[in-house]
Amino acid sequence: MNNKASRRGIVQISEVANGLIDPVLAKRAGINTMLLGSWDEIAGTQFSDCTRPERISWPRRASEMTGEGGGHQPGVLTIACEGARALFLSHQQGEIIQRINGFFGFPAINQVRIVQKPVSQQSRHRAKPRPLTGEAARHLDGLVEGIEGDALKAALKRLGTAVLGRRR
Repeated sequence: MNNKASRRGIVQISEVANGLIDPVLAKRAGINTMLLGSWDEIAGTQFSDCTRPERISWPRRASEMTGEGGGHQPGVLTIACEGARALFLSHQQGEIIQRINGFFGFPAINQVRIVQKPVSQQSRHRAKPRPLTGEAARHLDGLVEGIEGDALKAALKRLGTAVLGRRR
C-alpha cells in the first residue's frame, strides 16, 4: 500500500507546492526546493543569513549532441552573497562544495560562483510572539503536559505561544 493511498486522498500543501515549484526551479535555475529548504544547514551559521543559492549551471555535454551515453559532469552553483561576506565565502568554497555534494549524495558541484547582491530574509525578522498569560498559558501547559521529549515540548510551546498569542 503506498503512502498516498494510506492517507485517504489527503495531500499536504507542501507536496502540492513542491510539485508545482520544483519543475519551474529545475528548468529555470537547476535547483529544487529541497536544496533551498536545507540551505541554512548546508551554508552553516556563518553564511546562512547572508547567502542564498541562485542557480546551478550544468555543462553541455558533447555526448548530448552526438547521442552517445556519457557520464554526469558536475555543475557550477551560483550563490548570492551580501557585501563583504563574499570574501569570507570565497575562502570557504571548498567546504561549501563538499557540503553540497554530501547533500546530493554525488559530486553535483565542482565550482562555486559568488555574486554580490542583497539577500532578502524577510521571514527571519518576525517579531517574537508576546508571552501568554492567564488562561491561555494554563491551556497551553495542559496541552503539552504529556510530551516526553524536552526539545519537542519546547518547540510545541513556542508554536503554541505563536498561535495562541496572535492578536485578533
